[in-house]
Amino acid sequence: MISTKGRYAIRVMMDLAEQEAGKFIPLKDVAERQGISKKYLEIIVKDLVKGGLVIGASGKGGGYRLCRTPDEYSVGEILEMTENASMTTVACLAENAAACPRAAACRTLPMWEEYDRLTHDFFYGKKLSDLVAK
Repeated sequence: MISTKGRYAIRVMMDLAEQEAGKFIPLKDVAERQGISKKYLEIIVKDLVKGGLVIGASGKGGGYRLCRTPDEYSVGEILEMTENASMTTVACLAENAAACPRAAACRTLPMWEEYDRLTHDFFYGKKLSDLVAK
């Protein structure tokens, strides 16, 4: 399940994408437009900065801005970074999962692999610019 942190991170990124390119946007302005507490957004943007998705500047004229153009961000990368986890849909397919002793005989494994690919391809195929354009 995608948490509010992941969903709000997408909203923050969309908000920044809709502002003048290259301009730092105060977090209080984003919080007001999005109806999200500034305190919670501070936690989210800290992760976005740490993950290299946005740049922050303090002081007069400070705030946050995107590092890249909106079409260079996938929703999948935003979610994986803010959720601090892979977007793997089932535990047995996770990157560092222990080998499942039933894998060879598991008749549902192909279904889970297909579902995992669909989910990955959906979120990584969706660009920030796609969301802003709507």
